[in-house]
Amino acid sequence: MSIHRFMQLMFIVLGAMLGAFLGFGVSETLFGALSAPGEKVSVDPGTKWRMAAAGMVLGIFLGHLLYLALSALAHRLEETEPDEKLAIGLGVIAGALITFLLNPLFVAFNPKLGWALTLVALVVIVYISCVSLMSMKDYLPITAQMSRKSRGTKVLDTNVIIDGRIYDIMRTGFLEGRIYVPGFVLDELQHIADSTDPLKRARGRRGLDVLKRLQQDFTLEIKNQDRLAPHMGDAVDARLVRLAKAMHADIVTNDFNLNRVAELQEVRVMNINELAEAVRIHVLPGEELVLAIIREGKEEGQGIAYLEDGTMVVVEGGKPHISETIRVAVTSVLQSSQGKMVFAKPMEGEPEADDINQGSFRAYTGGRKRRPLR
Repeated sequence: MSIHRFMQLMFIVLGAMLGAFLGFGVSETLFGALSAPGEKVSVDPGTKWRMAAAGMVLGIFLGHLLYLALSALAHRLEETEPDEKLAIGLGVIAGALITFLLNPLFVAFNPKLGWALTLVALVVIVYISCVSLMSMKDYLPITAQMSRKSRGTKVLDTNVIIDGRIYDIMRTGFLEGRIYVPGFVLDELQHIADSTDPLKRARGRRGLDVLKRLQQDFTLEIKNQDRLAPHMGDAVDARLVRLAKAMHADIVTNDFNLNRVAELQEVRVMNINELAEAVRIHVLPGEELVLAIIREGKEEGQGIAYLEDGTMVVVEGGKPHISETIRVAVTSVLQSSQGKMVFAKPMEGEPEADDINQGSFRAYTGGRKRRPLR
């Protein structure tokens, strides 16, 4: 038996017991009120049992309604962020404490209605306290710390997992914070992997393999926050945006359309295509540069120059041109974990006067021209 079924049964049983007890009590009170003053009226046992049975039925109905109301409240709280739960809890405690302090004033004002005034004040003050603390949750020390921790979460979408580059990015340590994979993203990967289309099936299996490698080498959080964005019949991307917004998390993707939709809803997006564009090599083979050769290279005949960003350029046959500014053509580019290195060879002809960086032997890349290599 699940915990929900057990709790439902407990509410029904307690409601039935309380209803039967009240049924007995009501029968005594009702017949006592209808009798003449000083006259003792005995209640028929059959009447008592009938009243108890009616009270039991009413108690079962009310117990079931109470269970449904509390279940809805519990489900709502499950979808609430931890910082919001804490703010609500503090609001309830503060409201109850203020009401307790005001209770003597209500009783003194009207002894008969003091409890009713206290109950009304409790509801109003607790509501105001909860709303006030919820609006200030980003400024309270405890809730603000919890909110910042949640904002460090990165939510992966289906496309970025299939792409596979996310593994290399995480391996280099550039992606920090909690990494979360929604259950519905995992379901979509499984659906793609089971497709009858060979291309889709291959992409889905690649995504599952990448996810397995991520889970082996890194700490992933999977599925347990999906309740913050319950299924409403919408597409995976729309639900992903709702989930990230509820978690105060960032979406990691390479999907341009998802990127635009998320930004419109004020959800921060980390697009790995933009990252690749930012770190791509900006010098390509065949490009013509004007550089100052500043020293001799390790190999015979080589000269060394530098680009404006500090990238080393090895110029084959550049040794005779040390301390000179010459035109070179890029032959190849080497990219490694240690950085980028460019190889070039001198070109015929002197550089134009406007292209020379006068008075310095720093690299100069003005006036780039694309030309085919010979």
